[in-house]
Amino acid sequence: MQRSKNDVWVGLFVLIGAAAVLFLALQSANLLGLSLQSTYRVHARFDNIGGLKPQTAIKSAGVVVGRVASISFDDKRFQADVAIDMQTRYAFPKDSSLKILTSGLLGEQYIGIEPGAEEKTLQAGDVITATQSAVVLENLISQFLYSKAAEGNTADSANKK
Repeated sequence: MQRSKNDVWVGLFVLIGAAAVLFLALQSANLLGLSLQSTYRVHARFDNIGGLKPQTAIKSAGVVVGRVASISFDDKRFQADVAIDMQTRYAFPKDSSLKILTSGLLGEQYIGIEPGAEEKTLQAGDVITATQSAVVLENLISQFLYSKAAEGNTADSANKK
């Protein structure tokens, strides 16, 4: 009888430990949509979102002030429409701007919000159009290679003269 009682307690302890590890793994990967803060939803339009994903952090001065709720494609404007859930305790001016930034050189992407100067604040349903798209590494490399190729062509033509 004593042995089965111990087995139940050990099994319960193992289940709680496994649940805690699962919770921490999902929380650190931003896959757990658990938030107790009240939010309001605004939308932003980007030309290129790069590798942005739902549940990505929205940061201002390094502090998480919201999360990406969903991402869709607007086939009339041919832009990405990003729905953002901002925490209600943070009020940003209507003329705030958004940038898609990267943590470190090749790290995870997030959205940085820079406050504007207008007195009116963002409200639910507002659309932010002052955005800066993600920097795509492949585009930077191709621009660098094309500029080097163009420099080589002008140097060759100058040597021939």
